Amino acid sequence: MLSAKRLFQEILGNDESFRLFCSIAAGGEAQGGWENGRIAALVPHSQRALAPKIARHGADEDKHGRIFTALLRRRGLTPCPVPPETDYTMLLERRGIGLAHDRLARQEPLTEGDLVVYLAHSRVTEQRAGEQMRLLLRHFAGHPEIGRAVRVIAHDEDNHLAYTHEELLRLAAAGHGRLILRTLRACALAEIRVHRDVSLAVTARMGRILGWPRPRAALLAAGIHTVYAWERLAGWRRMVALRMPERRDALGGPAPAPAAEYA
Repeated sequence: MLSAKRLFQEILGNDESFRLFCSIAAGGEAQGGWENGRIAALVPHSQRALAPKIARHGADEDKHGRIFTALLRRRGLTPCPVPPETDYTMLLERRGIGLAHDRLARQEPLTEGDLVVYLAHSRVTEQRAGEQMRLLLRHFAGHPEIGRAVRVIAHDEDNHLAYTHEELLRLAAAGHGRLILRTLRACALAEIRVHRDVSLAVTARMGRILGWPRPRAALLAAGIHTVYAWERLAGWRRMVALRMPERRDALGGPAPAPAAEYA
């Protein structure tokens, strides 16, 4: 009754719940695209070789936002406003995770320390994104409506995670190891709290849309709290470990040419 596949099938089968899901996802991806674009423009001279990879990361995030918008359009739906309590990226910023928007809006170049903050934030959030997309990939890779979108985004998220591992290890070898470890830990502990809060908010809204009975909604909320308890105890450590990826230079080279239709 409470399997991830069954829950997402319910969301997918209802226009209003699907509209909310895609709107939340599209908004977060678009924000990520803007952030990466600004960071690429402000990379310090000592790290200019990193700028094209950051720009590629931003281009991928923009692409993902268009994918979710295209999925809505194919159903004849338009995006809805994203409820503030479900805005994962903005809630992370309010907790001081990542580079603040007012910092990115200025024309002042970033420092190498700023890049550590950016890459640590990306490493943690891409871990979460990769896990969520692998779950969808397992159940919906062949789905006629969303299968292609799931495959494209899952591939990109794997690239993003590989890139953050490789670049953080490079910066650690250059003398930033202690800062990286401190920043990763702070990011991970903040992210698991925000993920819990956003999951509870999204689940509550989906429950109202889909008419879930109170016992079911309560059981889902209890499951979210249980996952948080495990992550707070030990699970956060998977978000801070660094290892050289098999997929090296995952964001090297030019970004792929935009396609007219992703979904």
